[in-house]
Amino acid sequence: MTYDPTGHLLLTPVDHEAPLRVRRLRQLGLGDRPDPAFDEFARKLAEVTGAPYSMVNFIDENRQFFAGLHTPAGTHTGSDLGATAAATGGVGRFMARDHGYCPHVVVRRKALVLEDVCDYPRFAGNPVVDEIGIRSYLGAPLIDRTGTALGTICVVDTEPRPWGRAGLETIKSLAAELVEQIHRREDGGL
Repeated sequence: MTYDPTGHLLLTPVDHEAPLRVRRLRQLGLGDRPDPAFDEFARKLAEVTGAPYSMVNFIDENRQFFAGLHTPAGTHTGSDLGATAAATGGVGRFMARDHGYCPHVVVRRKALVLEDVCDYPRFAGNPVVDEIGIRSYLGAPLIDRTGTALGTICVVDTEPRPWGRAGLETIKSLAAELVEQIHRREDGGL
């Protein structure tokens, strides 16, 4: 685990499964290029949850890759996510592994609901709060048939959101749906 030397708050968890995940992602041909099917899934995810931003996120040892991305402007660059992000060229398809909450979801292997990230000291200090303006997060792991946590699906907002139990059940259900799509693809059905 890493610590912020100034605040000593837990930041990004150590991910011992990363090498296995990278091998599995390569085997599936995922995690290194945008995918229109995942962009469409992200659009559906945003529509179902009412969130402005959504992602299908695959994570390796050093970074996160949004193979599927939806933004309010309908772009797939993430450049409209916060003024700071726009000033630095946008979030784009890549994000450092120490930014955001998806790495926590992958290591925990459980969904994470943060209605207001500022309510949780452990998460409030994450760079996405100040740099991008993220205030709420809802994400679930994508655990495939081999037991590998490939990545996550998530939705975020720049305002606090009362996701509640319904949001939790929705994100878990949609994660299972996407894992089934990945399995069909692997089996040659897509």
